[in-house]
Amino acid sequence: MSYKFNFMKNIILTSIFLALILCSSCGNNTKKQEQELETITINTSEKKQYTAAATEVKFNDPKVADVYQGYINLKTALVNSDRAATAMSSSEIMTAFSNIGADEAILTAAQAIAESEDIEQQRKAFVIITESVEKMLDGAIESGVIYKQFCPMAFDFEGGFWLSNSKEIYNPYFGDKMLRCGKVDSEIK
Repeated sequence: MSYKFNFMKNIILTSIFLALILCSSCGNNTKKQEQELETITINTSEKKQYTAAATEVKFNDPKVADVYQGYINLKTALVNSDRAATAMSSSEIMTAFSNIGADEAILTAAQAIAESEDIEQQRKAFVIITESVEKMLDGAIESGVIYKQFCPMAFDFEGGFWLSNSKEIYNPYFGDKMLRCGKVDSEIK
């Protein structure tokens, strides 16, 4: 009887031992799979970069064309929420503003964007640039259409306008957070 008892005891202990090994190895595989999934998620989450539609507008003055192209580059950098590209685009548009003889307020706004480390502050200064560029476009378009677009939720529901080459909405005030928030307010011809 003692032989049967020891044999059964060994079988039970061996079974428990094997069950523990299986459970612990399954637990490790689960953790390992979770870690692999996390890694995959991190590696595949690439931010999409948006590009501006081609400008199909012709201007009476090449200096206005330079300002408008600089504006579109600046707006696109804001859509992409790229603080560094926004600062660089702002520096470029400052040159275009200087060449056209823009007033001090617009140059100050462009400089504030170029020097800011905060994308939200850059977006606030962009409002002033939009207003000034819109005024420059009055009577300067030879052919084509520029779309004035509006987001009612920008700046805590005060709203904000921007100019675009296309009817498609790419919101510079929210970027990827609310990329498509907005509507075409009017057309500038």
